[in-house]
Amino acid sequence: MAFTTVRPTRIDIAIANEIAARTNPDLEQTAAALTWGADEHVLLPLAAAGWLYARLLPRDERRAADHILAVSLAAAVLPHILKSAFDQVRPDRLIVRGHRHGIPFSGLPRDAFPSGHAVHMGALASAAGLLPPARRRLVRSIAAALSLTRVALLAHWASDVVAGFALGVLVERTLRPWTLEGAARKPGAPRGRS
Repeated sequence: MAFTTVRPTRIDIAIANEIAARTNPDLEQTAAALTWGADEHVLLPLAAAGWLYARLLPRDERRAADHILAVSLAAAVLPHILKSAFDQVRPDRLIVRGHRHGIPFSGLPRDAFPSGHAVHMGALASAAGLLPPARRRLVRSIAAALSLTRVALLAHWASDVVAGFALGVLVERTLRPWTLEGAARKPGAPRGRS
């Protein structure tokens, strides 16, 4: 049983109603396929494979892989803990007309807050701050787009995705001093990019 109930805002409801009225099965199938790019069942094995591969690389790359794996694990666990504390009905359970336009049912009915996919994408977008500018912008654009698929599928309210994304940023920035910067920084060396 959850400690508290989270209610959608008027803006959340308006966005969900617009999506339900204007979507179609092709858009929903595309969003459903794309959303797998932000799913923990895909991201955790990729992070683990990257971590294993990085054992063959120089020390800085190993540290970066350690960081990505730690962030991925934390971003996978945190939403499950929060979903047990917060109760919120998913929009796909309340916006019935959307199912006629191809919107599927997602996850457990009362697990809308926060979006776990968005937590992963927020963490990835934050970690992208360590990349050169062009790659950083690309990663952040992809992360934002994949997060928005959760709104398009009515799996989450827009505020669930915004909160999840912000939590992901917080997770990555909280872990960075222990997994990356503290170990990699030499005296007088600059800190990582933002």
